[in-house]
Amino acid sequence: MGRNPRRDLLAGLTVAIVALPLALGFGVSSGLGAAAGLATAVVAGALAALFGGSNLQVSGPTGAMTVVLVPIVARYGPSGVLTVGFLAGLIVVALALVRAGRYMAYIPASVVEGFTLGIALVIGLQQIPHALGVPKPEGDRVLAVTWRAVGEFTEAPDWTSVGLALGVAAIMLIGARRRPTLPFSIVAVIAATVVAQAFHLDAAKPIGDLPAGLPVPSLDFLDLSRIGSLIAPAVAVAALAALESLLSARVADGMTVGQKHDPDRELFGQGLANLAAPLFGGVPATGAIARTAVNVRTGASSRLAALTHAAILAVIVFAAAPLVSRIPLAALAGVLLATAVRMVEVGSLRAMARATRSDAVVLVLTAVATLALDLVYAVIIGLVVAGALALGAVAKQARLSEVDFRPDLPGEHGEEEHALLAEHIVAYRIDGPLFFAAAHRFLLELTEVADVRVVILRMSRVTTIDATGALVLKDAVEKLNRRGIVVMTSGIRPEQRRALDSVGALELLRQGGREFATTPEAIAGARAHLHRSGVLSTAS
Repeated sequence: MGRNPRRDLLAGLTVAIVALPLALGFGVSSGLGAAAGLATAVVAGALAALFGGSNLQVSGPTGAMTVVLVPIVARYGPSGVLTVGFLAGLIVVALALVRAGRYMAYIPASVVEGFTLGIALVIGLQQIPHALGVPKPEGDRVLAVTWRAVGEFTEAPDWTSVGLALGVAAIMLIGARRRPTLPFSIVAVIAATVVAQAFHLDAAKPIGDLPAGLPVPSLDFLDLSRIGSLIAPAVAVAALAALESLLSARVADGMTVGQKHDPDRELFGQGLANLAAPLFGGVPATGAIARTAVNVRTGASSRLAALTHAAILAVIVFAAAPLVSRIPLAALAGVLLATAVRMVEVGSLRAMARATRSDAVVLVLTAVATLALDLVYAVIIGLVVAGALALGAVAKQARLSEVDFRPDLPGEHGEEEHALLAEHIVAYRIDGPLFFAAAHRFLLELTEVADVRVVILRMSRVTTIDATGALVLKDAVEKLNRRGIVVMTSGIRPEQRRALDSVGALELLRQGGREFATTPEAIAGARAHLHRSGVLSTAS
């Protein structure tokens, strides 16, 4: 942190200016109020910066977490959210201790893109009531709440809040295109606040009084009798905190040269941050992609930038709470509407949709599930569908193809013997994985062999085999044996033997010395068997 403090301090100041309206907006959107958003940005932002695994990550309240918290607030109330956040912190720390961070690499890009698109849609829809200047209708389904808010607005339209929200969003979006390094969000919010105060716009409701400082840490919100019912939402919050934080840290690595985060340490830092934030009335926090990107673009090189961001927000909490409390809710709605628009990377979505049909299906399904269900279910659905499609694609790579073994035959042989060999011996090469998704197709193909006495299976190109594949292979050998067809194998690799041996297939293949190291040896064994059985009478 002492290497380049001036750049880090400047980056931290810039990020704090960007983070202030976002923290306020996400606090209001979550249902716990603007003070909760600020407390989260200060406490979680400082602890995650100190103990996390990324030098450049900026943490705090995020839109994705807000989406998850809204139904929790509706069902369990503010104290329930604080308890859920505390439990989620314990779960994330446990994930760090079991080194679960490395599994982030297995999440497909199509799931991440669909997840981000769905979050952007939900965040945008959540702002409609405040942008229209109507009280937020009851409910936790964003589509239904938005529809009712639009209905209330059409009954008695007042365009004051709409104008403020659209004005703030326009300033942010147009300004970001022309001068991406300038914090237009705070400029737009200040301008909207000045307009509302100067013209006494009663319809532009302010966010309300903010406490001048952070509350004394307390565990009063913990209700041990409700913990059983809060475990499920806590798991959902922990999963999202881990997922979004590791994704944000990965984005930060990609924007720099020489920076690489420690995923398990990052989970540990996020876990501590979520344990502490509820003690000060804060909501669950994650690594914030937008604020992290601003941090990197403004030249941050160490954790000092993120710590500076938290310290400046703390000064605002203690010194400027009365001024901040005058910000119109519609202005914060405009900030979040612009944030939702900027979250959608049209180029990335287009590229993902064009990559493969499977990627397009997973992306759309994940986005729709995020909008219609919730984020955790959406990710689970996306992962399951992506996994199923990937298994199907891998299974199609498994092939059973007949090979011409005659060039491998040792010695000189007459045309008559070649004809007999071709008629009574067939060799198959198994390519690719022999596992549950492809095994039964393999069984069907293999057992349709007709008019032969010996089948040689070349196993050297089998990339993997599981218990199902081994059982299917054993079943195929037994069926062929019952038809009087001898099965010989070649090239069984050491890593395949465990699965084959566990189901008894290896012992079956070894009977009568029918396992060989190479295909030429297997062909010689097949010829010897045909001689013994009287099918081949010509000497080699």
